[in-house]
Amino acid sequence: MCRNIHTLHNFEPAASSEEVHAAALQYVRKIAGTTKPSKANQEAFDRAVHEIAHITQHLLDDLVAVTPPKNREEEAAKARERAIKSGRYAAA
Repeated sequence: MCRNIHTLHNFEPAASSEEVHAAALQYVRKIAGTTKPSKANQEAFDRAVHEIAHITQHLLDDLVAVTPPKNREEEAAKARERAIKSGRYAAA
């Protein structure tokens, strides 16, 4: 469930609000143990996603990096290469 949560700090371009929301959603899904809450829990679920996304954005805004930002495309390419070499994914 949490495989979609990636490091969001110190990348160029910076994490978008959509990426922050997606990470918050994955976190809440993991904690709640469900990908789709019941109608009775929907409001609490949505509120938690909103609040976690909000505080996550504040955290990202306040963090100080001591190294230059990483390039998103280059890091994604490196991750794909590692996955292919490990045998987790076939080369396309």
